[in-house]
Amino acid sequence: MKQIVETIWSQFSSLKGRYRVLLHDLLMVIFAWLLAYWFRFNLSVVPYLFIERAIDLLPLVMAIHFSAFVFFDVHRALWRFVSMSDFIRLIKSVVVGTILVMIFVFFITRLEMVPRTVLVLHGIFLLILLSSSRVAYRLLKEHRVTPVSLNKVLIIGAGSGGELLLRDLRQMTPPLYEPVCFIDDAPEKLDKEIHGVRVIGSIEELTAIVERFSVERVFIAIPSATAVQMQRIVSHCENADVVFQTLPSLRDVVSGGARKTALRAVEIDDLLGREPVTLDWKQIVGGHSGKVVLVTGGGGSIGSELVRQLAAIAPEKIIVFEQNEYNLYQICMELKKYHPDVVLISQLGDVCDATAIHHLFEQYRPDIIFHAAAYKHVPLLEEQLRETARNNIIGTRNVALEAHKQGDATFVLISSDKAVNPSSVMGSSKRVAEVYCRSLNEVSSSNFITVRFGNVLGSTGSVVPLFRQQIRQGGPVTVTHPEMTRYFMTIEEACQLILLAGTVGSGGQIFVLDMGESINITYLAEQMIRLAGLELNNDIEIVYTGLRPGEKLEEALVHPDKKLVDTEHEKLFLATDFTPRFDDVAPVIDEIEDGCDRYQLKQIESAIKAMLVIE
Repeated sequence: MKQIVETIWSQFSSLKGRYRVLLHDLLMVIFAWLLAYWFRFNLSVVPYLFIERAIDLLPLVMAIHFSAFVFFDVHRALWRFVSMSDFIRLIKSVVVGTILVMIFVFFITRLEMVPRTVLVLHGIFLLILLSSSRVAYRLLKEHRVTPVSLNKVLIIGAGSGGELLLRDLRQMTPPLYEPVCFIDDAPEKLDKEIHGVRVIGSIEELTAIVERFSVERVFIAIPSATAVQMQRIVSHCENADVVFQTLPSLRDVVSGGARKTALRAVEIDDLLGREPVTLDWKQIVGGHSGKVVLVTGGGGSIGSELVRQLAAIAPEKIIVFEQNEYNLYQICMELKKYHPDVVLISQLGDVCDATAIHHLFEQYRPDIIFHAAAYKHVPLLEEQLRETARNNIIGTRNVALEAHKQGDATFVLISSDKAVNPSSVMGSSKRVAEVYCRSLNEVSSSNFITVRFGNVLGSTGSVVPLFRQQIRQGGPVTVTHPEMTRYFMTIEEACQLILLAGTVGSGGQIFVLDMGESINITYLAEQMIRLAGLELNNDIEIVYTGLRPGEKLEEALVHPDKKLVDTEHEKLFLATDFTPRFDDVAPVIDEIEDGCDRYQLKQIESAIKAMLVIE
């Protein structure tokens, strides 16, 4: 007998999941049908004629319920994670199936040898059997004894993110975590339960709750959390001396860069980011709809993000112009994967090559040009005067001149806060590019707009990836001066505002992005060390190396003698500035180009200085 049972169970287990469910449910139909007869006759022997009729009707009853199960997809639900929506489908299938059984049995037998109570009891018993088996299976899986020692975790955020995370944690095979409680600042959620896990307090109580429940990890499940909220949460986690991770932001999820429940370490970007920008996307889409858009430096940090955001609003064509072959390949592959319908033109080339730029404009006639191609590494460029001038000044001149010749284009120069009162080769080159574009706007029917902002989190050459690398290598983390500050914003936010400026600008303006408050670089380094789970001065040190050539303690977004003017758009300002004469500027640019061609560094330096004093 034991061998027979084992054989049957082996055959049953070999079936695919959904077929096992259907087989189980059909067995329950048989059991409920016969059980209904037994109860109808007061749990005593059922008369033979009634048994015979019950068996005759059984194939019909099974066929009807089988059809109902399939129609309502009852067999597709995972028993281990059965939910209320699954029970609703189950109830619908049983009710519909029972009603159809009543109708068919009535027309076939006129209820002869089929008591009416049997038809009702059958439906009730079937629903009880199907529901209880599913609940029992889930409880067995959730509370099974396991030799694995589970990590006790606390989830911050009792919203949809927390609920999804809890489901994911319980789906892990083998299980690694035991969710012990939620905490949430919303008073109405206190003492509520999510899948059996209670909300027991607020974030302020984190330390006490961690100690009380011996929590080993904290998972932050608030994808919409602002930087200020994240700073507060991280501070409490650090005080509680507990390991913590977070769900990805909504931005990462929407962009396809992360799963909703993919836990990761809290990064400095989470703490330095700001309130999301609220933009009139209809206006931006309208400004780019049906347009051919060129992005120079389209494979770089800013350029590639501009290309991504442009792909989302789908202009007529996107031209990606890039000097670096690998970067061009990467952004093109990404766009083909996530935006296969976008018309994408990739062009390998150098903005310093006037012939290539002329050919590009002649062939495609771009309506909007985002000029992001530039060298930007301040200390490195101090020793690269010629190449910096050639790329940042002459390259800008080449692209801007073609936009001018076209006569109906919008040219957006991506500038930097280092162009304000410049003290470096890089900053000076960007300032000269700004002056040239403003002067060209005065004599052109095309529009020339400048967008100026500070450091971008995560861009190549930014201090953030440098600190990450130094921390991974065990330090030290190098900061040039304890009082050094910088402005920071995310690449996504910067590019959104660049698109907006290109849409609303009418030519000649210098738009300045609201960078918020400047951040002390030492504070930034300390935060990144803590987020890496290290202790300052014990595990890793901060070393001050002194200001490098061309560096300033503080950057400004506008010259001290100038001022920022509000616009109707939040986080977008106008910088008041002089309007140079093109006839004064053009000869100096020619002088710089001549110096580059003949490798006359003193000539280049002298011409740049002359440009910086033009008022």
